[in-house]
Amino acid sequence: MVTRHAERRGIGRKFEQLSETVTRWTGSTSAFACALAVIAIWAVLGPLFHFSDTWQLVVNTGTTIITFLMVFLIQRTQNKDSMALHLKLNEIVAALQGASNRLIDVEAISEHDLKTLQKHYAELAQLAQKEANVTESHSVEEARQRHSAKSRSSARRAS
Repeated sequence: MVTRHAERRGIGRKFEQLSETVTRWTGSTSAFACALAVIAIWAVLGPLFHFSDTWQLVVNTGTTIITFLMVFLIQRTQNKDSMALHLKLNEIVAALQGASNRLIDVEAISEHDLKTLQKHYAELAQLAQKEANVTESHSVEEARQRHSAKSRSSARRAS
């Protein structure tokens, strides 16, 4: 006997395959050509139907329904791709010696905390621009220390 959970997983997997296939196809040249052909046929049929309200309603209704469904399909595919990308980046951050672990799963933190991190990395970029070799520092703290040490060293040489 198939449990409800297993049944939902099966349906979810089938929908995932369907959405991936449809999303891939709709981004193709063939799909664009089909859409263009449908609009061309609709336009050619305009005089035959005397450009009636029904003639206009057909294309409006069809495009609205397709757009509505595509929003959900594209969002589902985008969510999956985004999650996969985040996992790959998390793996890179976790594997690189010296990389800041605070960035692992950074997409899960609040927007306020993201803005704070962005400010730190903007400062790191500014400090790195002052470095002779921008690949030498990997954290704001190290960049500050190096910059301070350089400033002290330069001040001593100037005296």
